Amino acid sequence: MNIAELLTDLQTQYDDTTARAGELRDQIEHLTATLAETEARLADLATTRKVITELAPAGGKPELPESPTAYQAIVNAFNQHPGQAFRARELHELLGMPTHEASVNVTRARLGRLTRQGFLTQPGRGRYQKRT
Repeated sequence: MNIAELLTDLQTQYDDTTARAGELRDQIEHLTATLAETEARLADLATTRKVITELAPAGGKPELPESPTAYQAIVNAFNQHPGQAFRARELHELLGMPTHEASVNVTRARLGRLTRQGFLTQPGRGRYQKRT
């Protein structure tokens, strides 16, 4: 291969890579816009749920999503220790649940949902407590 062929090959690779970078920038722009729309929709849904929960009859309790037994166990633990703040792993140990990271992460998500629904508060990062 002579120098002219090498330079031609390098220019072709450069042009191809430049085109690919442009395509990726377009994809990033599209995904960023889609993400912003999705996050706005999530905020709207959270607000709607909050308003409906506030307007629901006082005697009715909002339904807990997902597995009622897991949520009920979590809520019961907080009811039994109303002034205590827990980390997700501590809650698992208290409830005798598995303490491997995947299971604890699921509980963290549940605690986040219970916090957003107003059942719990977050007195510190990663700590949850029953709302008084």
